[in-house]
Amino acid sequence: MDKKTPLTVVILTKNEEERIKDCIESVKDWVEEIIVVDDESTDRTAEIAQNLGAKVLKRKMDIEGKQRNWAYQKARNLWVLSLDADERITKELRDEIIRLFAEGPRSNGYTIPRRNYIGNYWLRYGGEYPAPQLKLFRKDKFRFEEVGVHPRAFLEGKCGFLKNDLIHYSYRNFSDYLNKLNNQTTREAEKWILTGRRMTFWQALWRALDRFFYRRMLRKKAYRDGIYGFMTALFSGLYQLLSYAKYRELLSKHLEVSPPKILEK
Repeated sequence: MDKKTPLTVVILTKNEEERIKDCIESVKDWVEEIIVVDDESTDRTAEIAQNLGAKVLKRKMDIEGKQRNWAYQKARNLWVLSLDADERITKELRDEIIRLFAEGPRSNGYTIPRRNYIGNYWLRYGGEYPAPQLKLFRKDKFRFEEVGVHPRAFLEGKCGFLKNDLIHYSYRNFSDYLNKLNNQTTREAEKWILTGRRMTFWQALWRALDRFFYRRMLRKKAYRDGIYGFMTALFSGLYQLLSYAKYRELLSKHLEVSPPKILEK
């Protein structure tokens, strides 16, 4: 492809040598720039990315939102396509983005529908599809909330949407899902502590039951994905309870190290 789209793809990585190649190859022939921001990988992630023509920047991850905002500002193009190493651009989505830039974007950002997978199984129900995310945007009109987990996206101006799917190999298997669940709930609990959020057991229990039964299984029909749908719904509810348990644990430790109050006579 002779003329490339004036777009910078930004990919955040941490030990992704098994998946970074397919991610980069889905974009390298049609975008002007690829930046990989690597969180001190100990495998061949950086080497593979450089061999494929990506610009590799090293930065230790501190806060996810802050890491992403920093990375986007390194792009030489005004427009950024934000990807993770486990995501792939389909040919249909590629062609749609190329047409968008040929005609001229009319919004400051665009959501993209995602096909989420566990292994090779495509999750079609339970809120897992189309699950659009704001992935394509003008870097001067967009920023992430600077928190450690699930940062909110903020866009100035109009947001459009693309029709074709992004492939997201979310989890290699259920063990990978549980590992990520453990990591994310730890960071969620830490966020609650840092922001001064208050959560009770009954609130956490209600949220867990609501997400599992009503939102996932009933309203969004996760049961139609069989065991995969049941487990993702269960993990969605478990997320609330695990976050709460870790929150209480952190809160107890915080109180233990706080200096005792001096009572006035």
